[in-house]
Amino acid sequence: MTEQNIQVARSYFQAVQSGDFATVGALLADDVLWHQPGANQFSGNHQGRDAVFAMLGAMMQASEGSFAIDTIHNFMSNGDLVAAPLHFAGRRDDAAMAMDGVDLLRINDGKITEMWLFSADPAAEDAFWGQ
Repeated sequence: MTEQNIQVARSYFQAVQSGDFATVGALLADDVLWHQPGANQFSGNHQGRDAVFAMLGAMMQASEGSFAIDTIHNFMSNGDLVAAPLHFAGRRDDAAMAMDGVDLLRINDGKITEMWLFSADPAAEDAFWGQ
């Protein structure tokens, strides 16, 4: 199961990086629970695929389409959890951010059922996204 979960995580990140949101949607459980960190306009829990897509779309709009995960360092698995240390960045005309983070995915039956995100510099990420 561990290797299967790593493959689901790998497929998810490849789809995110290539903009293949049909595949992203297919890999998210209908009732996925997404824990967005920080104290900014996107922070908090987002329940369900539609809510997650609405948040991601708003993040792309706020970042003028620049927000991206540019590097995934590796995948580590423990049961139904997969951790992915990564690097992400975004910019717009008056602000920029670039930092390391970790995404932690809970995967059941080939679907991402829960996602926790961690940022190396939460204050900088909050400043970028704003209230």
